[in-house]
Amino acid sequence: MKLNRDRRHRQPSPMDPSSAICVQAADIPTSLLREEMKGGTAEPSEHVKRNVRPTKSKDSTLEAPHRSVDGDFYNIRQFVGTADQALLGRVRAFAEKKVAPIINQCWGRAEFPFEILPEYGALGIAGAPYSGFGCSGKSALLDGLIMMELARIDCSIATFHGVHSGLAMGSIYLCGSDEQKQRWLPAMQRAEKIGAFALTEPAVGSGVARGLTTTARRRGKHWVLNGQKRWIGNATFADLTVLWARDVDDNQVKGFVVEKGAPGFAAEKMQHKMALRVVQNATITLEDCRVAEENRLANAHSFKDTAAVLRMTRAGVAWESVGCAQGAYEHALRYACQREQFDRPIARFQLVQDLLVRMLSNVTASQCMVLRLSQLQDAGLLREEHASLAKAFCTVRARETVGWARELLGGNGILLDHNVGRFVADAEAIYSYEGTREINALVVGRAITGFGAFV
Repeated sequence: MKLNRDRRHRQPSPMDPSSAICVQAADIPTSLLREEMKGGTAEPSEHVKRNVRPTKSKDSTLEAPHRSVDGDFYNIRQFVGTADQALLGRVRAFAEKKVAPIINQCWGRAEFPFEILPEYGALGIAGAPYSGFGCSGKSALLDGLIMMELARIDCSIATFHGVHSGLAMGSIYLCGSDEQKQRWLPAMQRAEKIGAFALTEPAVGSGVARGLTTTARRRGKHWVLNGQKRWIGNATFADLTVLWARDVDDNQVKGFVVEKGAPGFAAEKMQHKMALRVVQNATITLEDCRVAEENRLANAHSFKDTAAVLRMTRAGVAWESVGCAQGAYEHALRYACQREQFDRPIARFQLVQDLLVRMLSNVTASQCMVLRLSQLQDAGLLREEHASLAKAFCTVRARETVGWARELLGGNGILLDHNVGRFVADAEAIYSYEGTREINALVVGRAITGFGAFV
């Protein structure tokens, strides 16, 4: 009896993200099994032979199909070519083999795994959608799928990539001169130089378009910057920080590339975060920070240019939230097919299957939305409201999905050992950064009504 009792309460061990699960044969419809049997004999068809392995359930005399855990239910990866699919495979292998084994320890300690940077750089995914200057000129769709793959394993590493490749490199690509692009982008593409992006301030978040307080004063061949920035990812170790400040002479927002070691520039790590703990966010203090004129982004003349960068990267955050939801769903599905109660895997219970299907529905709907978003971007048809709708919708659905995953795991859902708790926490940060749901709703509301309702 003790053996049976232990078996009923067997705990699943955390598994590698690429591992497979076993679906109980008792869950297969009887009609389907009958159709698979040849001539009424006990010999299964070749299709069944290729896809079965023995189940561990003591009360089953049949063999159960082998099912892989993959949240890409509609197979949206097929919308890119074979070469790009191969690249996605390398990104997945990097995330599963290099990031997954260490990420919970890093998350718990709020430390960044610098040892992965050489292999990250070797993937060649930084600046993937940009053309020239060492970048590969890939599609926005591939860039989104890369973000989803990274976030599926860990949102902090996806955020690091989004800041470096999207915000920092994107600012230089969109707003820099050719000389500036050649100066910085090739090394950033190889991850030999890491970038940060400084826009948000301690007292100014959603209102940065009108309320930016960091100032820039022209002094001969230099600019003098004063003020503070907050929540700046990568800033504690970045080789260069793209920083936005208001020119006191014309009251317009301009962009500057502040390189490591610049006098008057100090970055202090933010402590006590409960989400995206691997991301090294900092408060930046500028005290008469001198930046050469050649480091002012040549084509950043106003906040409209800043907004162009945000419009491009906001789509990436939508993709990241989809990856967050997909990762949580896959962990929950894997857990449900291993965790046993009452002599059977909990995946055999109706309420558990209902939760799993709700999660998968959110993931799939969001995947289809961002797929279309990237298609619009590749066609040159992306508008601000398109990116805002996707970011608002997908982050809401991600919060809901990770909550259901935690519900399915019960008490184990708050343990790092089972990963889902990390996704629950990280979803909260993704929900807020690069435009809150409310701000994005107002962007879309203005587009559909013609009335601005921000203030």
